[in-house]
Amino acid sequence: MIKRAHIRQFLAVVDAGSFTQAALRIRVTQPALSTGIAELEKLVGAPLFIRNRRQIRLTEAGGRFLPIARDLERGFRAADSFGREEDRQETGLKLGIIRSAPGELLQSIAAALRPAFAIELNENSDSELRAALGSGRINMALVPLRPGERGAYIVPLYEEALTMFVASGHPLAGRIEVAPEELAAETMIARRACEFLDVTSRFFTRHGVRPRFALRSDSDERCLRMVAAGIGITTAPVSLAIDGIVPLKVAGYDFRRELGLIAEPAWSSLPDVEPRLTHALETIATIAADWRETKVNVLA
Repeated sequence: MIKRAHIRQFLAVVDAGSFTQAALRIRVTQPALSTGIAELEKLVGAPLFIRNRRQIRLTEAGGRFLPIARDLERGFRAADSFGREEDRQETGLKLGIIRSAPGELLQSIAAALRPAFAIELNENSDSELRAALGSGRINMALVPLRPGERGAYIVPLYEEALTMFVASGHPLAGRIEVAPEELAAETMIARRACEFLDVTSRFFTRHGVRPRFALRSDSDERCLRMVAAGIGITTAPVSLAIDGIVPLKVAGYDFRRELGLIAEPAWSSLPDVEPRLTHALETIATIAADWRETKVNVLA
C-alpha cells in the first residue's frame, strides 16, 4: 500500500532534482530515501526516475504519476488540518518571496494581504519557491515571471530593466551610455540575490571585462549602500535605486524582469480563501500601478 512517506519522498526528489538534496530536505538518510523510492516504484509497477551521474529525470510513468502525487499530498495536508478548522481564527497564507524583491513593495503587498490572512514569509530563490509552490509547501510566490507566463492564478505586477548603478559622484555618472569595455578597470560589487548573476557574468566576460570585486553579498541594501559610498559599481533592477546612486546604461546590457504573484490553484479556490484573496489582489493591483509610476518609469 502506498504511504504518505512514499509520496513525500517522491515529491522531494522531483523538487530537489537529486537524491542527496531530497534526503537533506526531508531529513532522512539517502539509503532510506532510495529504499522508499524503490518501494514506490514496485507498488506502482513502473520506474519513476531515470538516474544518471548528472541529473535525475522523471520517466514517462513518473510524469503521469506526478500530478497524482501532488493531489495526494494536498489531501494529506487538508486531512492534517481538518480537526483544527473550527479553532482557527485566521486563514493562513504562506507567501514565498525572492530575495531581490524591493522591501518597500513587499511591505505594501504584505499590508494589503494582512487584513485577510495570517502571513508566514518564506524567502528563497525563484527555482526553490516554484518547487515549494508546486508541492503545496507555500500558497503564493512573488517571483520573476517567465516570458509569456500567464494564467488564472498569475498576477503580473510590473516590468523593469536591469541597469548598472554607480555613485552619483562617479566620473561616468554623467554619461548617457558606456561600452562594456569601459568598465574593465572598475571595481564591482556582486549582488548574490540577483536572478541574472550568471548571465551578467557571462555578458561582461564576453566583452573582456574581468573586474576585481570589493564585495559579494546576499544583501541588496548593503551592496547598493557600498555603491553609494564609492566602493564599487553593480547591476540591479531600477526599482532598487537608493539615494546617492545613479543608473548608467551599458550598451548591449538589455536584461529585464517582470515581477508577479503566482498563487497555488487548489488553495486559491478554497471557499474561505477566494473572496479574501480577490479583494486583496485588487488592492495590490493599485499598489503595482503606483509603483510603476513612482519607482520604475521614473528611471526607465
